[in-house]
Amino acid sequence: MNGNGTRMQDEVLFQPNLPRRHRLGRWGLILFQMSTLVGIVVLTALVLNVLNRTFGYVAITYQVPPDALSINGIPVERLHPLDLAYLLRQHLTPEVLERLEREGPLEQRDRRELLDLLTTKVMRPKVLETWTLAQSVFCRQAIQSRVTRLYPEARLVFRSWLTPEFLTRPQSSRPEFAGVRTAVLGSLWVVAITIAFAFPIGVGTAIYLEEYAKGKDTWINRLIQTNINNLAGVPSIIYGILGLAIFVRALAPLTSGAVFGLVPEGTTANGRTILSAGLTLGLLILPIIIINAQEAIRAVPNSLRLASYGLGATQWQTIWHHVLPSAMPGILTGTILAMSRAIGETAPLIVVGASTFITVDPSGPFSKFTTLPIQIYQWTARPQDVFRHLAAAAIIVLLAMLLALNATAILLRNRYAKRRG
Repeated sequence: MNGNGTRMQDEVLFQPNLPRRHRLGRWGLILFQMSTLVGIVVLTALVLNVLNRTFGYVAITYQVPPDALSINGIPVERLHPLDLAYLLRQHLTPEVLERLEREGPLEQRDRRELLDLLTTKVMRPKVLETWTLAQSVFCRQAIQSRVTRLYPEARLVFRSWLTPEFLTRPQSSRPEFAGVRTAVLGSLWVVAITIAFAFPIGVGTAIYLEEYAKGKDTWINRLIQTNINNLAGVPSIIYGILGLAIFVRALAPLTSGAVFGLVPEGTTANGRTILSAGLTLGLLILPIIIINAQEAIRAVPNSLRLASYGLGATQWQTIWHHVLPSAMPGILTGTILAMSRAIGETAPLIVVGASTFITVDPSGPFSKFTTLPIQIYQWTARPQDVFRHLAAAAIIVLLAMLLALNATAILLRNRYAKRRG
């Protein structure tokens, strides 16, 4: 009787609040749907703006027109590699030919490389004016009239700035020959060092805080946890200043490779290398990895630990064989988010000393470097409008690389979770 009376009393108290809760729930759902819609609209506008810059008409002049290089009416694009090598020998100076032959005999090079050499060394195109995709589609007649009036010797071609040559060429001061190969390799090197440094330290810290220090309310544990939570919100430029002071200057003999004898004689050790950049970004994403790893470890049921202890396992055996495998999918999710932030950072790398113009590919952790975000920033800062088309193509490359790395990490996480299941 008392139970029925208590239940009726609870229903009387609960019923008046039910309509208000339903109303708040509906407003919350509407707000969530509106925010999702705004996010989709903004992302769509961003992608369309980038694509609008990646394609479009281009007015180009050539030092040697492609029609003048055709053989028996066959255009340059369809010539045999032997014919392309013959054209190079006919139009290049002996000094240039000798240098190319030292790099590799022309007859042993593939067709794409020969055609690229013919374009850069002989035809030497020059972009006079560019138009966006929207302008090319809706103002075609006006563009053709303008080219005929202002550039009578120019060719109007519809161009995609994102090409295989764009991915395989290094940076250049001439937009017609610029590429992102060096920046892509630099980004991959930096991200690899960042994850290799931050992941084990972040997971180890989370294990200590959740498994060994849990329940011990000491001042050192409170200090560590407070600092981790605060560091997660520190602006990235502060990490750049920290990396400049520690890795570039204080640890210059290590980060430059001087302690390993990798600095040439007569040169000064310089810590502005890939290793310094990777360690700086590792510090940047370390709080993110620690916090996400803590949440993943905390979500593991305590009954799993007790069952392991009941069978005689030690604390470390329980952590290694039961807690970590169960928490790994959540830990990898946090690592994916951290990696996504690291690959798009620009400010810390500028402070650490990323090059804004470099044509030499990185060969190791002690090499000078640039990254795709730095490359995009440098192109957007140039006064010539043609570099903005290159920046748009580089943005697509950066997004593709980010999606590829994230997809790989997600596949590994799902495969690991399925194996555990």
